[in-house]
Amino acid sequence: MKLTVYLAGQIHDDWRDEVAKKAKEKNLPLVFVGPQTNHDRSDHIGEEILGEQPGNLYKDDAASDINNFRTQVLMQKSDIVIALFGEKYKQWNTAMDASSAIAMNKPTIIIRPESLVHPLKELSNKANVTVETLDQALNIIGYIFE
Repeated sequence: MKLTVYLAGQIHDDWRDEVAKKAKEKNLPLVFVGPQTNHDRSDHIGEEILGEQPGNLYKDDAASDINNFRTQVLMQKSDIVIALFGEKYKQWNTAMDASSAIAMNKPTIIIRPESLVHPLKELSNKANVTVETLDQALNIIGYIFE
């Protein structure tokens, strides 16, 4: 059995590659999907598909519609959602994705540092599990296969 895992979180570093590498090392039969990680593509997809928009508000709105559509499709097809919260970047998209996953009743693992315990307390309470490291999240998923 293979499970599909949606990796929600910031797109500015290679944490998704690290998760995939660690999962492979643990021989976990996982397929990973997630948001568009090419930031320019994500920002410009609305105009690429729908044409030039009359201003930045409309450009962002068109891109958001298409990115939200993509996220909804991939998240609905996923078996598990991992939402990574870090300290370096703003976390609005991660919070939105985690909330969506919980509302869809997707099994959700939140990864967050100790410094974010207080600001994420309500969201952590709604998730299935909250951990502090990628390894802890993968060990939880690995437990499924025992």
